[in-house]
Amino acid sequence: MSDINIVHALQMLLILLASVSIHEWAHAWAADKLGDPTSKALGRVTLNPIPHIDPLGTIILPLVFLLFGNGFFAWGKPVPVNPRNFKKPVRDDILVSMAGPASNLVIALIVAVVFGIAARFVDPKAIFRLAYQIIEINALLMVFNLIPVPPLDGSHVLRHLTKMSDAAFQKFSQFGFLILIGLLFLTPLGGMLWYAIQTVSNFALQIMLGIASF
Repeated sequence: MSDINIVHALQMLLILLASVSIHEWAHAWAADKLGDPTSKALGRVTLNPIPHIDPLGTIILPLVFLLFGNGFFAWGKPVPVNPRNFKKPVRDDILVSMAGPASNLVIALIVAVVFGIAARFVDPKAIFRLAYQIIEINALLMVFNLIPVPPLDGSHVLRHLTKMSDAAFQKFSQFGFLILIGLLFLTPLGGMLWYAIQTVSNFALQIMLGIASF
């Protein structure tokens, strides 16, 4: 294993830590603004990455994948939410769930704009690689979390669209990880996700290149 690979893996891990932290902060911030103080009371309405880190899912597994495999699999510490505190439980639970993926899209777009402007004043090669890494990681986090399987954010949308009972959703959640693994390895879902990730990434990159060449 070369020093270059180690440096690259650590750089990607730092980007992931920041992106996951913002993702989880967005859930907590949205929940607090919509009337549920649970996450705020637990110190989750913060951009400090420490409260949002799951040691296995945010550091160990991603680092192993980055050093020895292709891509990575990662997650942050779930933000506790009590929908009973919302004025409109169904609408607000969906909004809180979508706040995380939305934050990753916003990060990708902000990076595209900022790095596009910066490329007009410095050597583009020096910053485009970093920009692409940030954009792709956030596109991955956004798209992956939209899968409607627990514990991913999209499952809350599915739950409300199908009017799933609390008991049914809890049972669904018990097998969510196994269902997710099965879908990724036994169906075309993996390829569909990669296509969606590349579509989002390319959209942001086109914005960046357009600004850089304006």
